[in-house]
Amino acid sequence: MAASSFALRSTISSGIISNPRSKTLLPAVNSSFKPIKNPSLTQTHKLFTFSAPKRAFTCKSQAIPSDNSAPDKVQELHIYEMNERDRGSPAYLRLSQKSVNSLGDLVPFSNKMYRGDLEKRIGITAGICILIEHKPEMKGDRYEAIFSFYFGDYGHIAVQGPYLTYQDTFLAIKGGSGIFEGVTGQVKLHQIVFPFKIFYTFYLKGIGELPEELLCKPVEPHPAVEAFPDAKACEPHAAIANFTN
Repeated sequence: MAASSFALRSTISSGIISNPRSKTLLPAVNSSFKPIKNPSLTQTHKLFTFSAPKRAFTCKSQAIPSDNSAPDKVQELHIYEMNERDRGSPAYLRLSQKSVNSLGDLVPFSNKMYRGDLEKRIGITAGICILIEHKPEMKGDRYEAIFSFYFGDYGHIAVQGPYLTYQDTFLAIKGGSGIFEGVTGQVKLHQIVFPFKIFYTFYLKGIGELPEELLCKPVEPHPAVEAFPDAKACEPHAAIANFTN
């Protein structure tokens, strides 16, 4: 008995307890045991510690239209084109070599241009018409027209489309220069007296505000319409500065 007590005390003092069932030696529980901290691991952990910057996140609904989605403002401009028989226009080139107007005939032209109230000379038209079809039943012709409106220092507007000598048509605005750079839209051609008097209504988009000098309340188109004498004479107060002639 004394020997057994001595052996048990020796085993406990050595830090090992024998499990009588499994005969496995287990370490004795020591309440004073503390894990050893590795300072190098702590420093390494600090090196990889970071904080992400905080950002405000907003989501804009695509169902709400922005101001840029609004259609371009449409500006109207009224012009008279007058053939006063002093420019040798138009010149009829019968490339078809036929006695009647036929496909392929060309008609270059250049006429004077007045503001819609006929009180101010503002420039000229210049271009060419290509005959597409002669319409005897309509007593007229169908042309493809390619021409420009020249406004002196203000720039020019280029148009293209159908020109019918017997009814109104719309032509596409292809672009421009000066204050008309980037212009789009269309122009209505109203035939008054072929080929001497035409009234145009422009519907312009994509440009800044038109100068007041070009705007007016137009004179109603009719066969007897004529430009004011001062405008015909290109008096300084009745013509834009440096108008194209």
